[in-house]
Amino acid sequence: MSSNLHQAGVKLLKQLGRHADVIMDAYLAGSINDTAHDSGVIEKLKKSGILWRPEPDQELRLKRSVRALLEEALSDERNRQIDSNVGSSLATIKTLADHYKEARHNIDHSAAEAYLADLNEHVYSFTDSLRYSIRVLWGRINNEFGYVGTISAKIRENELAQSQVSDLLNGLEMFQFSELGEIAGDIRELRRLLMTSLQETLSQCTQELSIVQGRLYELLGRFRQIQGRTRLLKGWLLHTDMHPDYQVDNHVGHKAIPNLFNCAEALLAPASVDVSNPHHELELMSLVAQVKAISRDALPHIAREQNVTFEMGDSEDFDIPENPLKIAVDEYFCEVIDSGLRQSALSYLTEKQLTWDAESWLYQVIGGYEGLADEHKNYFELEPIGKPDPVYNGNFIIHDVELWLA
Repeated sequence: MSSNLHQAGVKLLKQLGRHADVIMDAYLAGSINDTAHDSGVIEKLKKSGILWRPEPDQELRLKRSVRALLEEALSDERNRQIDSNVGSSLATIKTLADHYKEARHNIDHSAAEAYLADLNEHVYSFTDSLRYSIRVLWGRINNEFGYVGTISAKIRENELAQSQVSDLLNGLEMFQFSELGEIAGDIRELRRLLMTSLQETLSQCTQELSIVQGRLYELLGRFRQIQGRTRLLKGWLLHTDMHPDYQVDNHVGHKAIPNLFNCAEALLAPASVDVSNPHHELELMSLVAQVKAISRDALPHIAREQNVTFEMGDSEDFDIPENPLKIAVDEYFCEVIDSGLRQSALSYLTEKQLTWDAESWLYQVIGGYEGLADEHKNYFELEPIGKPDPVYNGNFIIHDVELWLA
């Protein structure tokens, strides 16, 4: 079987090389006339499936596969064909993977090797086709659809490219690698092919397609802007053709100047000091001296009394009232010292029937402990009692504190 395919392939390639002139004429012109070349050559190319006639009265054309081969090999910018049938490729990959697993389970090594080779070829062909489609799209973007001549045609080509990108992205979303992982199982060859190589390639292609889509939107906006300005200019030319005696008014003389003409330049151009110019050194120094100078004459004169004496006396004593809450906390600390027992702050608050709310009392107790000098703080131990926040991690809600002697 492989020997027959090899001979048929060699024969086909020899015909392509031997009759390259006829094939390239058909590629560039789109079609060829039977009478323009040798009838024997035309007949051979028709039997080989290289040329075909769509209709009985039509000229001969290249088969789509041969044209696609030349378009890809020559990087022809006129190529608009992009294979976006991702679903069929995905189904074929799954089918070949199942064939390989079945042959491997049945210990049919020759069939398993053949299926694995087919699966490798199909996966690599699919990824190469995907990369080729992205190269074609980048070629159109970089050339700004230069193979068409009008802005309207460029907009249509841009919209065609956008639809192709959307089809490719929608098709790539069909790949569920969790499903492919279940198909691959623990078989190393399938996991390397489906989970490593294919996933990495599709991730890169998806990112690049997103960039391509953004560039296409940017180009479309530019094309529409140019189209709008072109229509405005054509309308102006049509108006002048229809009214050849039209004279532009003096819009500056009107009371309400249209915004289109109200674009006067500034009377004074913006300027800045050139501190590096040695010719301006004297002027700059004089300006700086004026900035630093303080005119004593301009200051208001304050009359001062003469022979005024001052006497320093003792200042009056005054007291700052203590904070009652702080005093209560100090008493709590003294209670712990006198009893020598571990005591809860809220229990002390309830026992003494103090009027402070629990939250203010706990804040003051914690603040009083933290405000002690280090030599005094070493005599006490303070333990917060609470629980972690059920919603926000890292937060600890304090319900009470206990104080005892260390």
